[in-house]
Amino acid sequence: MAPLSAEEFDALMAGLGPFEPAPVLAVAVSGGADSLALALLADRWARARGGAADALIVDHGLRAESAGEAAEASGRLRGHGIAARILPLHGLARGPGLAARARAARYAALRAACAASGRLHLLLGHHAADQAETIAMRLLAGSGAEGLAGMPAVRETAEVRLLRPLLPVPPGRLRATLREAGLSWAEDPSNTDPAAQRARLRLARRDRDGAGPATLAAGAAAAARGRARAAGDWRRAALAARVGLAAEGYALLPPGPIDPVLLASLIRAVSGAAWPPSPEQTAALAARLHPATLGGAHLLPAGRLRPGGWLLVREAAAMQPPVPAGHGAVWDGRFRLESAAKFPPATTLGGLGAAARQVRHLSGLPAAVLAMLPALWQDDEIVAIPHLGISKPGRLGPLRLCPALETPPCPAAFLAFGMK
Repeated sequence: MAPLSAEEFDALMAGLGPFEPAPVLAVAVSGGADSLALALLADRWARARGGAADALIVDHGLRAESAGEAAEASGRLRGHGIAARILPLHGLARGPGLAARARAARYAALRAACAASGRLHLLLGHHAADQAETIAMRLLAGSGAEGLAGMPAVRETAEVRLLRPLLPVPPGRLRATLREAGLSWAEDPSNTDPAAQRARLRLARRDRDGAGPATLAAGAAAAARGRARAAGDWRRAALAARVGLAAEGYALLPPGPIDPVLLASLIRAVSGAAWPPSPEQTAALAARLHPATLGGAHLLPAGRLRPGGWLLVREAAAMQPPVPAGHGAVWDGRFRLESAAKFPPATTLGGLGAAARQVRHLSGLPAAVLAMLPALWQDDEIVAIPHLGISKPGRLGPLRLCPALETPPCPAAFLAFGMK
């Protein structure tokens, strides 16, 4: 197959901007052919515009060879004049949910590295075959129309914009690009491990170069659904103006039916869940709002907060136990602590819970909301409740709580969530 030309990559990047005049990019690199080709192409693209592209290599530390493989990938890139940085992960252990845990840790490390170095754009090497496999996996999981749009080319997060310029490109062309440049790559053994669903689908597809009709058809269908999803996002952004999403982590909904995708997004924001609830359950609740729990969120009448409307708040029984406090600590998937304070070892970040009764007189919020607020504890004593402006004198330095959810659930609806 033909290498990907600079002109073709220019066209792919053109749809993902705008970019600053001298763009400075980060590229997630695994050491495999796809991400190495992306680093090479992105470096050429950025240099032609007076910018730079740096590679970020995550070492999961799950295999004895992983450190050497990361160093080898770094050496290959540096040999072509591309700066590379290795991000070692600690604490990952084999066991249930390893793939999901490793993915979450990898993206967290990449986002943190981009934020620390001022990189606004993080490029990911997913290509046409990856998109086809994603669609197949979501079909098997019973995903709705939104999920069948596949991976988006652009995804906004709190720290960085995730860009996937290679989604239309067959992987065979990426390997041809590396051969032309004289750059070798490593083959990840997990890509052919039949224990993984994606690897099984890859083997069943029998299309190593990713240019077969089934792969191309899946990509075209995903692109069409993606355009429909984007149009729906803009429509729901207008609807979101009627929804109040508060910094304390609750939402106020108007009376009557609500768009089910918007409701799923609000449930994710309120619950901190990694994934939305099932489309069938969400659609049923959206068509007729009534007291219910779904996806870790609790829907109940809003009372005086919005007469005739509905209050969506975190489900008490699903709330996470306290976690050790410290800069960057994430609690309940909803709040991230940012603080310059030095916390004693016994300090934790957790829900206010039954202690909400002690501060009820200081706030007009209902008990269902107060109990879900994050608080800082030392042993059994409340040290701070940031959303209520409460802090024991001299006990803590400046702190703030920010949203912990990886991606805003929809345009406009997420903007007010979190305490700055």
